[in-house]
Amino acid sequence: MPKKNQTLGEFIIENQSEFQYSSGELSRLINSIRLAAKVVNHEVNKAGLVDILGTAGETNIQGEDQQKLDVYANEVFIKTLTNREIVCGIASEEEDDFITIKGRNEKNDNKYIVLIDPLDGSSNIDVNVSVGTIFSIYRRVTASGTPVTMEDFLQPGNLQVAAGYIVYGTSTMIVYSTGHGVNGFTLNPAIGTYYLSHPNMRFPETGNIYSVNEGNYIHFPQGVKNYIKYCQQEEGDRPYTSRYIGSLVSDFHRNMIKGGIYIYPNTSKDPEGKLRLLYECNPIAYIAEQAGAKASNGFMRILDIKPTQLHQRVPFFCGSKLMVEKAEEFMKNAE
Repeated sequence: MPKKNQTLGEFIIENQSEFQYSSGELSRLINSIRLAAKVVNHEVNKAGLVDILGTAGETNIQGEDQQKLDVYANEVFIKTLTNREIVCGIASEEEDDFITIKGRNEKNDNKYIVLIDPLDGSSNIDVNVSVGTIFSIYRRVTASGTPVTMEDFLQPGNLQVAAGYIVYGTSTMIVYSTGHGVNGFTLNPAIGTYYLSHPNMRFPETGNIYSVNEGNYIHFPQGVKNYIKYCQQEEGDRPYTSRYIGSLVSDFHRNMIKGGIYIYPNTSKDPEGKLRLLYECNPIAYIAEQAGAKASNGFMRILDIKPTQLHQRVPFFCGSKLMVEKAEEFMKNAE
């Protein structure tokens, strides 16, 4: 049973035996993410004081403007994970292709690969709104000692061994799971230590918050339009409250604590959806299911989708179980 106010380091050591392949590598990997998150947090918190706001003048593989902090966070996480020789490969939302990492003696003998969205919601930085980091961890499927291949990264989400996110908000939190529930750790900035503040996090089975960018309403599928109308009707515990920050980590985190649904559907402008399956949807879906919630593309479980591309996009419905099931019902009926 997790002990409140336990440090993240103590928690990792104490729960190492729960890891399916307990060799200490996964523990060191989580520790590396913790370290990189502290460095990024420091930069995020002083963003208004230094020349790190605004765009970097480049676009990423998705054709999106890269913010300066996107580039910075990407470099910090890649450098931290590479230098510690814990992973054999990294894929980042900000990189065109995956990165192969050689371990000791120039061999690729590490077991894990990491997929990461270094700074989710980074356009919010300029206006001092919460942003986050999302990470996903798998065991490689190709032979140890050989370079990683695309096969190692195109694994369905149900094969993740760990996933989590860091939210840089009024307080900085790491929320993660290794398949044994979800725990949240809050950073004490005075001493630079994360403490267990939210043990055994659980999604309420239902809620009264729906999070969707209603500015795109005209482009939504009919099923989503019908569900939004349902949310707005005055009946029973409805109408629901609309809350949308525009940072997946922040919207999801709020809904996990208060109960709600997050929707980012496909649209007539983005028929495949907008969110990335490997960097955003799979890790968030893993956390959701570990917390008793549900994640879907509107018709099927997110974690069962077999990826075909590194930067694949999918529609995303995630949150309180009964709310997601109701949204799926509207999607099915509108077909």
